[in-house]
Amino acid sequence: MQSQNIKWRHFKSIEALRRAACTAIVRSANEAIVKRGKFSIVLAGGNTPRAVYRLLRDVEMDWSKWHIYHGDERCLPRKHEDRNSLMVEQVWLQFVAIPANQIHDIPAELGPVQGAKAYAETLTDVPTFDMVLLGLGEDGHTASIFPGHAVDNSADAVPVFNSPKPPPERISLSQNRLNNTRAVIFLVTGAAKQQAVDQWRSGVAIPATLISPKNGVDVYCYEVELN
Repeated sequence: MQSQNIKWRHFKSIEALRRAACTAIVRSANEAIVKRGKFSIVLAGGNTPRAVYRLLRDVEMDWSKWHIYHGDERCLPRKHEDRNSLMVEQVWLQFVAIPANQIHDIPAELGPVQGAKAYAETLTDVPTFDMVLLGLGEDGHTASIFPGHAVDNSADAVPVFNSPKPPPERISLSQNRLNNTRAVIFLVTGAAKQQAVDQWRSGVAIPATLISPKNGVDVYCYEVELN
């Protein structure tokens, strides 16, 4: 695995971080559409991404060229309030004209094994992503790659058992698949993430360090000190 190339960015307000993330996504989308005729993005769950998605819905964009994927999902019924896909639909996707067959939710309602198998098949012919959005847990996890768990790169999407955060069963894109992207943005907000960021910056092998695409990663931080 190549070493992680990181660009750390500190923001003085949560609003500035959200708008910077929105701007970066739109820029990446426009560049991808000009160069390759489409834009593929992997979404993260959580409150900070939720606010970014809310901003995106007001952007003037050729939505017909967007392809939506998810970095991980909880094994819950499709309309459960804790599903990442439902959150994204409610705050963003129902308001924009992305074709339904270009929105690729993880079928986590099938359970971790069958759902991961189905999503891996969905990703079989998907080339390099244009952008991956990720969060950072207080324990250093990202997507549903948790500390203390064996890294599973057996497929593009893999089952997750015994998650330290409920629910215990999930599906995550694998490390290798997350690294197969042109750009990564981590959205890191809240003082509770300070220890994880300190470990990351000091070289501790938290799960976030596994994400090392060729073009490096951008880490957007608010309420976290970058000492």
